[in-house]
Amino acid sequence: MRSVLISFLILLFVTQTSSQTNNSIPKKDNAKPFVLGITDEIQSTLLKEKRAINIYFPEGYNKNDTVKYPVIYLLDGGADEDFIHIVGLVQFNNFSWINRVPSSIVVGIANTDRKRDFAYPTTIEDDKKRYPTAGKSDNFIAFIEKELQPYIEKTYKGNQTKTLIGQSLGGLLATEILLKKPSLFNKYIIVSPSLWWDDASLLKQNSPILESSFTQPIDVYIGVGKEGLAPSAIPHVMEVDANLLVEKLRSTKSKSLNVHFDYLPQEDHATISHQAVFNALRLLYPSAGK
Repeated sequence: MRSVLISFLILLFVTQTSSQTNNSIPKKDNAKPFVLGITDEIQSTLLKEKRAINIYFPEGYNKNDTVKYPVIYLLDGGADEDFIHIVGLVQFNNFSWINRVPSSIVVGIANTDRKRDFAYPTTIEDDKKRYPTAGKSDNFIAFIEKELQPYIEKTYKGNQTKTLIGQSLGGLLATEILLKKPSLFNKYIIVSPSLWWDDASLLKQNSPILESSFTQPIDVYIGVGKEGLAPSAIPHVMEVDANLLVEKLRSTKSKSLNVHFDYLPQEDHATISHQAVFNALRLLYPSAGK
């Protein structure tokens, strides 16, 4: 029943938003736009370009009140990427009769060059040739930390509770942030991460979250489907790499890191995102609604 309702909500969002731009659909004089959120732009000094961000506001959001909201940051957050269906999941799980997640702002970061932004430099010559713009993830992480997060907190009443969602190359970036700058977010939803990049060198990365001195509470969800060989010059099986990441994180000496692993054998790299995020919201908010 839940799956049917979720599918209906997503279909409603897609149908309504598509209808706004489809000139073949007759217009009624009393018809009104179906508004899912807004599209804003932020001029990035670090990226040297203007970036579009899609923003969903929870029910009851009022720019004039004093309430501030948790923020869910979504990589691949364009309107033609993952923004619409992830917002549907957040809204569904925020219904009062479900109450699984707190009322939250969703910030979808639309892409311009995801290989450039999501991947760190590689030593693999074949990948350098196949993905010539890749390798600037440090700049994009700095953009999130120094420009985007402050902008959202100042402009849209976001608070210090922050979740990051990334799938595929977005999952690679989310993993890099988790290992290198874990305090940027409180919760990480990492789906089918492309850990094969640079012969899985990220799995060898030292991290403050592995040390007993790390005390910030962080929840991590890692989901992977039955995906098989990665598109890499050196063979990697994506399920195996995801398991290695889980083992690495669970070896931590810190008592503040909570890791969930979810294997979804009925899904593959193309289909896993929706189901994995739904599962992640249930696992990362176990006390909601109780």
